[in-house]
Amino acid sequence: MTKKTLTIERILEAAAPDVWALWTTKEGIEAWWGPDGFATTVHEIDVQVGGQLHYAMTAIAAPQIDFLKKAGMPLTNEQTITYAEVVPRRRLAYTSVADFVPGVAPYTVATLVELHPHAQGVRLVLTIDAMHDERWTNLAVMGWESELGKLAQVLARRALSTG
Repeated sequence: MTKKTLTIERILEAAAPDVWALWTTKEGIEAWWGPDGFATTVHEIDVQVGGQLHYAMTAIAAPQIDFLKKAGMPLTNEQTITYAEVVPRRRLAYTSVADFVPGVAPYTVATLVELHPHAQGVRLVLTIDAMHDERWTNLAVMGWESELGKLAQVLARRALSTG
């Protein structure tokens, strides 16, 4: 059975190496990873095929803390992703295990990040596996939309500080 996937695209006014660094370094990931109301701490990162990113994502804002408590979920979620494909400044594919949903058996989720040249900078194409049901898929998309907004903000701040 083929999993349903979703695609989210963004045009980022930045150079590919700058976008790549935000996806592949401890400092970069900690600057934007996680939806609004969450902070991420990277414990380990090894960006190569078979390498892993191990991180903790913690709810730090009242609405997110409230949501997690009501759902019976911990405020901090430890995650590990495993890199399946690494093409510097072009493609990053990885898998993770969705093991944080109460009452749902853990399952693998694949993510593909593609960076394409664009007149305004970089066209980021994010392809993600759908979650186990429509509600959680919508939550995942909302989370990624928030995260990509944070990514764009980090790039904009960096452009201002160097420009």
